[in-house]
Amino acid sequence: MKAWLPWPVGFYGYLCETSTDPNKESTSLRDGTVDLETGVVGKATGPEVHVQALFRDRFIGVVRSGHPLCEDEITLSRYASGRHILVSRRGLDKGPIDEALKALGLERNIVTVVGGFSTALALARASDLIASVPERHTVSLRAEMHSFPLPVSVPEITVSLLWHPRLHADPAHRWLRGCVREVCADRP
Repeated sequence: MKAWLPWPVGFYGYLCETSTDPNKESTSLRDGTVDLETGVVGKATGPEVHVQALFRDRFIGVVRSGHPLCEDEITLSRYASGRHILVSRRGLDKGPIDEALKALGLERNIVTVVGGFSTALALARASDLIASVPERHTVSLRAEMHSFPLPVSVPEITVSLLWHPRLHADPAHRWLRGCVREVCADRP
């Protein structure tokens, strides 16, 4: 998601981008297309990129209110046998949840792959599909939906702030980074 933010008088605007791809490349930061990014740091993140952790998050399951999964205890078997939405910006057909299920001899039925959590939640809200999303990152998007802990252990993620070294000392950029840190610190 890209956003232009309002700036104090005399400051130029910066383009910010959020990313959920754990192996995103740093191209947009390097070439100046994006000035500040939030996301999960992966192997493809350039070594020159400045990184500051903002918060930790865990994945949860989300279904529409009244979904059949809400009627009884959400067991590993019931969760895995449902129809799932996978979120992958790179179009992968498996993720960390699938690796955890495979270790237990289970596989979930992924019926669609989408590029973002908001899309996954919109689909889950209007269907019997199951979305698995970061809890804290999606709190406002899950209103009036049923959220539940995943019945399988998946590692937490760290959402970080990333920027290119050329902007490290820029006063407006420092101000922006402070605003993002402040907003993230206030989140539940």
